[in-house]
Amino acid sequence: MLLLTAFIWGSAFVAQSAGMDSVEAFTYNGVRILYGLAVLIPFILIRDRIEGKKMTAEQKEKRRQLDKKTWIVGIPIGLTLCVATNFQQYAFSYPDHSPGKIAFITAMYMLLVPVFGLFIKKKVPLPTWGCVALGCVGLYLLSIGPGGFSAVTKSDVLAMVCSVFFALHILLIEKLGDECDSIKLSCVQFIVTGVITCILMLIFEHPTAEGLKGALIPMLYSGVLSCGVAYTLQIVGQKYTESTLASMILCLESVFGVLCSAWLLPDKNLTGREILGCALMFVAIIAAQLAEVRHQKRTLTENVL
Repeated sequence: MLLLTAFIWGSAFVAQSAGMDSVEAFTYNGVRILYGLAVLIPFILIRDRIEGKKMTAEQKEKRRQLDKKTWIVGIPIGLTLCVATNFQQYAFSYPDHSPGKIAFITAMYMLLVPVFGLFIKKKVPLPTWGCVALGCVGLYLLSIGPGGFSAVTKSDVLAMVCSVFFALHILLIEKLGDECDSIKLSCVQFIVTGVITCILMLIFEHPTAEGLKGALIPMLYSGVLSCGVAYTLQIVGQKYTESTLASMILCLESVFGVLCSAWLLPDKNLTGREILGCALMFVAIIAAQLAEVRHQKRTLTENVL
């Protein structure tokens, strides 16, 4: 399930690129999130109805209180996701963009999370800093060509900004979303993101029926499959998989992003230098995950002793 999730997320980078041929960024992002909600909301309603038949009045009241908290927590998380996804989508709007490149730059959030964690007094193991340094080298090779910083594209910069906000998004979920129902929290953040993005679409863009029709398949794929189906697969899959292993499997989304881009969009292929940068970033991301689990085990052992 997790491998399929990673594949859907990775291949969705190609869909995001293809969709930009017909519509603008806010239009694509807003509509595809609404498609994702069309899958999540019925699932939640049916699940709650089935579970509600087995609940006592006290349990139902507790669920109502938890749902209220989910909305309160989901609004700031949704605002962060809104910024992250729209910066990412705008990265696809430039002719020189590469879906595989955007996928790997976005994956930098896994290296930024421990760095940002310092601001909430989270201890970062020493090997993780080495992984961050290696990831920066990979990012340099991926984004900065032989011509130096003049080779950095607007698409690269937008993908970097989106990576920062995805890191903040993860930390907010960790800090605020512990007690919330995961699927409902996902639904709330998508509602916030979708509504804001659609408002921005109506203010700054001029969507047409012809454009929406042209982008229908990419938007359905990244909306229904990436937002709706893949998220549900992730939730179910993580119930049967150790969290570190799950994170490593999900990291493959960046690899699938490159592979699908090379297969479906041959004009967007990466150079040898960029592929080396991707490889270094992938090693850094996996090594950072391993360093974190070793740190957690060591901390647990010390606490027990």
